[in-house]
Amino acid sequence: MKVIELIQEIEDILETAGGFPLTGKVMVDPEEIRDILKEIKQELPEEIQQAQWIKNERQRILDDAKVEYDRVISAANEKADELVETDDITLRAKKRADEIMRATEANVKDLKLGTFNYIDDVLGSFQGKMADLNETYAQHIFNEINDMFAKIDDTINQNRDEIRGLSYRTEEEG
Repeated sequence: MKVIELIQEIEDILETAGGFPLTGKVMVDPEEIRDILKEIKQELPEEIQQAQWIKNERQRILDDAKVEYDRVISAANEKADELVETDDITLRAKKRADEIMRATEANVKDLKLGTFNYIDDVLGSFQGKMADLNETYAQHIFNEINDMFAKIDDTINQNRDEIRGLSYRTEEEG
């Protein structure tokens, strides 16, 4: 995967970068890092594009369902107006219109829930992949930085102990 190679490239830059003595800080070319980050953004998994497509598709489905709902309601109203001749016909028409409305609303609800579940599944999958990347790479980088700081701290402590020893010997000689 290209993203992993790019992250490794950032790690290599950090490992080979010149450092400032005693601070643990390194100096890197920000433009080089930006270029790599730009490449990473271009290489991100297709799930992001799929999530956008799902969002658009969900809206299209909802819009289509609304149009169908309006069409069914309009047709039911027209049919009810035609059947107003007698009370019995009017009651049956209203009952049928209510049935159609409930069925349409149930279909819209099912479409919405199905779309939401699908989007949640895709986003959950993407979230898991991002967590895996974080665990694999970010934690590794963090651990390497911690190790580097620990080594620097040990070196400084050794240098201080050496200076203290020289100072103690100088006092004894003087």
